Amino acid sequence: MDWMDTYDPRRDKNKWTPFVFFEKQVEFIQFLRDLDIEQESGLDEKTRDMGATWACCAYSIWCWLFIPNDATGWGSRKEQLVDKLGDADSIFEKMRLILKRLPPLWLPKDFNWSRHATFMKLINPENGASITGEAGDNIGRGGRKSRFFKDEAAHYERPELIEAALGDTTNVQIDISSVNGLGNVFHRRRKNGVMWQRGVPLPKGKVRVFVMDWRDHPLKTQEWYELRKAKYEREGMAHVFAQEVDRNYSAAIQNTVIPLDWIHSAIDAHLRIPGFKEAVEVNRGRWVAGLDVADGGIDRNALAMREWVVWRTCEEWGSRDTGVTARKAVTECRDIKGIIECQYDCIGVGSGVKSEYNRLVDDKLIDKERLPFIPWNAGAAVTRPYDRIIPDDSESILNKDFYENFKAQAWWSLRTRFYKVHKVVTAGEIYPFDELISLDSRMPLIEQLCQELAQPTHGKSTKLKLLIEKTPKGTKSPNLADSGVMMYYPADINSSQVETGSYGY
Repeated sequence: MDWMDTYDPRRDKNKWTPFVFFEKQVEFIQFLRDLDIEQESGLDEKTRDMGATWACCAYSIWCWLFIPNDATGWGSRKEQLVDKLGDADSIFEKMRLILKRLPPLWLPKDFNWSRHATFMKLINPENGASITGEAGDNIGRGGRKSRFFKDEAAHYERPELIEAALGDTTNVQIDISSVNGLGNVFHRRRKNGVMWQRGVPLPKGKVRVFVMDWRDHPLKTQEWYELRKAKYEREGMAHVFAQEVDRNYSAAIQNTVIPLDWIHSAIDAHLRIPGFKEAVEVNRGRWVAGLDVADGGIDRNALAMREWVVWRTCEEWGSRDTGVTARKAVTECRDIKGIIECQYDCIGVGSGVKSEYNRLVDDKLIDKERLPFIPWNAGAAVTRPYDRIIPDDSESILNKDFYENFKAQAWWSLRTRFYKVHKVVTAGEIYPFDELISLDSRMPLIEQLCQELAQPTHGKSTKLKLLIEKTPKGTKSPNLADSGVMMYYPADINSSQVETGSYGY
């Protein structure tokens, strides 16, 4: 921030301006440094025009200036995107422009522009550091690197070839991209990664994920968003806007259960909708939790908590021991004042959670009246089977004929909450507050949660009933979202559905 300038030809005046980072860009630089220190790979999922590439170029130059024998690699899908003389959209021209506007005292001793700043190459003659570029299928074949940046990584034509080459080239592979649909390498790396948080230890060998959302940009307001969205919609390009701005991987996917724009409408809805905040105050202390239990492999446990209709917290962890899982959930829930019931995934390995819970109750370590654990069976029969899906329409289909199982009914109930809050926010419609949902923006994993909520699709079972597909091709189980589904559509505390398959509730 002291010495770097950035270039934007769209400005009428002052096309060169000091690059004064906003808060998210400061965090991004720390993210890049952490990757180097921990020798782990990272992924930056970004909205367009967030300055991510400029920030990575600046970090590359910093490494080149101050780390002896450092070697940075850069790649993109086309050669002209990596380097094109005079074109500031190309990566190496950005770095040359950064160097040219530095005070001369920062340049390496004996640096010569014609010898040390050639096509797709920058050499530091004083300390032996280098920055080199590659393009297309040749990315990763240029020798060992301290780190390798892949610009617009979601848009590569044959990404599997690049992945194979980079595996032996560097320990620190950094993908930077806007989103481009489901199932590609970028999407799989993002879904299998873990959200980076400053100062929070993360498991070894997992891709660290950093998200740059348009809301993180201090100059991008809700008015900016609505105006730009309207332009795209007028041109029939709403799906492009959803990918480029909303970072919606499912933008071109049909049958999404909960569209991403509905989810975004719910963020801090309790603070934005008139009267909602006051209703939350009246209902303070009404807590419910949901515990999704890992079922093996790379799956992770997830715990979510809501206060009335406001989703307050969510977290995930990787323990395979259901005893550890139960104790962690109990510890987190016990910190809540008053009564909090915990809906837990009781099928398969989840049955072990209840065994540990019972031991804690027997040992008088917890009060089961203040903290009841309630079994939640996704495959159970639907509740209120003879109610109609549209309560005030006597001709609408019955629940038992519409939903395949309890899971489908629960996901559709959550979808309805998001739909209603979206209509309140965008169209001014009126619904009772207890039929809405609000996502507290202070949750550390809120970006991951939003993507997981938008992941499932719906279809029809062999009985022609509504079926939920939580893991479309190329995705992993949406554990955070599952924990939320359980807490927003709880099984009755006295339900016998687990033992008998009856309707309960």
